[in-house]
Amino acid sequence: MSRVVLVLVEAVNDYLPLLEQAGFELIRAPTPASRAEAIAAHGERIDAVLTRGPLGLYAAEIAALPRLKIICVIGAGYEHVDLQAASNRSISVTNGAGANAPTVADHAMALLLALVRSIPQADASVRRGEWLKPMCPTLEGKRLGIVGLGAVGLAIARRAANGFDMSVSYHNRQPRPDVPYTYRASARELAAAVDFLIVAAPGGDATHHLVDHRVLEALGPQGYLINIGRASVVDTAALVAALTEGRIAGAGLDVFDEEPRVPDALKRLSNVVLTPHIAGQSPQAAQDTVQLVVLNLQAFFSGQPLLTPVRLPAPQ
Repeated sequence: MSRVVLVLVEAVNDYLPLLEQAGFELIRAPTPASRAEAIAAHGERIDAVLTRGPLGLYAAEIAALPRLKIICVIGAGYEHVDLQAASNRSISVTNGAGANAPTVADHAMALLLALVRSIPQADASVRRGEWLKPMCPTLEGKRLGIVGLGAVGLAIARRAANGFDMSVSYHNRQPRPDVPYTYRASARELAAAVDFLIVAAPGGDATHHLVDHRVLEALGPQGYLINIGRASVVDTAALVAALTEGRIAGAGLDVFDEEPRVPDALKRLSNVVLTPHIAGQSPQAAQDTVQLVVLNLQAFFSGQPLLTPVRLPAPQ
């Protein structure tokens, strides 16, 4: 009997046949309407759910899936998956930690380069026939700070240190003795010590508005912020104010609080570069992400240890 997987994601469609080739039956429901319809029509058959952190899986949905045994999240974040509801039912949860780290790190550096070197503005000036030549900072030898030194943060650090000869500092839940980078005890302390601050932390209560007005003040009027982690890590209102008032030099953002809606206040600013949550997207990343889901599902249903388990709270 094939296992039934409810697929809520929309970004890896070309690689979903990897799941079917592994013997899984897929029910695809990438929109809110189809999601509700699929749960209502097939809830009693569904063994697993494939989702993303922003899409999540909520307690009421988990309750409507009596056969559900495992939730697989693509990407590292799982902020809208109800871990308590999963734990109460002894449902396993996995994530895609590390699967798309190289692609996200590439995009973080691309945003930083585009922002600091004014690439969008220069491109626009050429197209308008203006031939403007702004004087822009260089990246070599600058000080980079990374909030969240997981797989993505480490990939960014390697690119910055080895490719641009930057000094790298980081703030994490705890110091990492296995890295050559400088640990800072708080996000504010980190911001005060760097020229560029890249947010690579997951969402959730523990990181909500970790980068607030105090951190932005510490980053200062010559500092730049990049966020390829989760929008909730940065206080958007404080960021808009800091950008508008020149209290930081600029920001590159791939994530937003209410995607796909982006605040008009951000769109109007000339010192920001905006991309539509594409940092983790590439053919290789999508394939590696789905392949990791396949391996986790195969391990789970054969009684083997999960490759990337998410730690769950104690049942209540």
